[in-house]
Amino acid sequence: MSIRRRLALWYGGLFAAILLLVSLLTYALHTRGHYDDRDRLLITSATHAASGVASVGDQLHFASDNTNIEVVLQLFDSQGILRETSVDGEGVPLISPRMILANPAGPAFDWLAGLPPGFGVMFAIPEGKFGLISGSGQRWRAYVLPIGSSPTGYVVALTPLGRLDASITTFRISLLVIGLVGMVAALGGGWAIAAQALRPIDQMTQTARTIAYAQDTSHRVETPPTRDELGRLAETFNAMLASLEEASRAQQRFVADASHELRAPLTVIQGNLEFLEQHPEIPAVERADVLGEVKHETFRLTRLVADLLALARADAGFGIQRAFVDLDAVVLETFKTAQSLAHGQTLKLDPFEPIQIVGDEDRLRQLVLILLDNAIKYTPAGGNVTLGLSQHAGRAEIIIRDTGVGILSNDLPHVFERFYRADPARGRHPGGTGLGLAIARWIVEQHSGIITMQSTPGDGTIVTVQLPSTP
Repeated sequence: MSIRRRLALWYGGLFAAILLLVSLLTYALHTRGHYDDRDRLLITSATHAASGVASVGDQLHFASDNTNIEVVLQLFDSQGILRETSVDGEGVPLISPRMILANPAGPAFDWLAGLPPGFGVMFAIPEGKFGLISGSGQRWRAYVLPIGSSPTGYVVALTPLGRLDASITTFRISLLVIGLVGMVAALGGGWAIAAQALRPIDQMTQTARTIAYAQDTSHRVETPPTRDELGRLAETFNAMLASLEEASRAQQRFVADASHELRAPLTVIQGNLEFLEQHPEIPAVERADVLGEVKHETFRLTRLVADLLALARADAGFGIQRAFVDLDAVVLETFKTAQSLAHGQTLKLDPFEPIQIVGDEDRLRQLVLILLDNAIKYTPAGGNVTLGLSQHAGRAEIIIRDTGVGILSNDLPHVFERFYRADPARGRHPGGTGLGLAIARWIVEQHSGIITMQSTPGDGTIVTVQLPSTP
């Protein structure tokens, strides 16, 4: 069952329950009020007539005027014999006061009006009793009031209920018809409201289906003008699409760059091997040069695959091993290794402090070596590369300064992206992979640290790594 149908049914069901409760209370209050008014009229009329009953010998009669077109008053003696009536007619039913007193009747309204408890106007009823009699095709409500303690007689007040019963029946049918019409309107309104409320979701579904079929994340959902939940959902959906589009573009760039970087050494290796195959009698010196180039490209290819594997493990969520590491020992060892990579550059270690942190020793060694290798590659012979290790405010700080070619301001925000190399870097070292700084950033992030870079073209670059240290 669709959400629209469920919402319409829930809305219609809730409205029906509320309408049923309100209709029942309205019917009960209206019905009880009318029948209670009749009972109150009978009590008042009977009490007034009883106060005016006079005794002449052994006979009772009404001494006052008790004519009332709505109420019929009857006077009975102590034996229950009718002595006097205010209205003569065949339509007035014959009653037995003693029988009514012995078996009084309940309320005149029906059971439906009696369902809600605690409603109705409460009033004091004297020692008399009520009864219900049928006569002349309608119901009559009777109230019997004994005279005296013996008693010496009975005053009976009667009123017809025909017109009132008909009015209540019409009112009940009207409420039923109004309730049915209201339920149908509620279901229709609920369906329309649900359709209007879910229209943005339908648009999102259609957009998602279009994206799934066309594999195009450039589509966007129309944002509603109101800032409600659906409006925020549409904005979030569009933001998700923009993020997916950017991720898709980054993936495409990554695949294209990786393919290009992998194809270059493979092409060189393949070309040299074919050359050796076609010229088996070349001099030994030339053969050594060709094999040296193949070896160099093989090393480059191996390094590229290792870097790609490291980034793939990072994307898969693989973490690092954590243990207490003497960072100063790692930095000193890596500094000695980097000295063998220098070609005319001067390497310095300043400042240098003993610091211990919690992290992965191998990854930290890889981090420092990547940064030193970059600094050496892009610093000309005769330049300086300075490695420093110090501690500030509970954080270990590694700083690598060089006097190399520097990086343009437009390229600086992108240096940590995969396969990104600024133009001066590509021109100086075309064999680089463009993955070193991306791996360095991942290592720093795994250690809950921060890596930043400052550079001035022609003056050099400063890379700062801050890692949390242990007390």
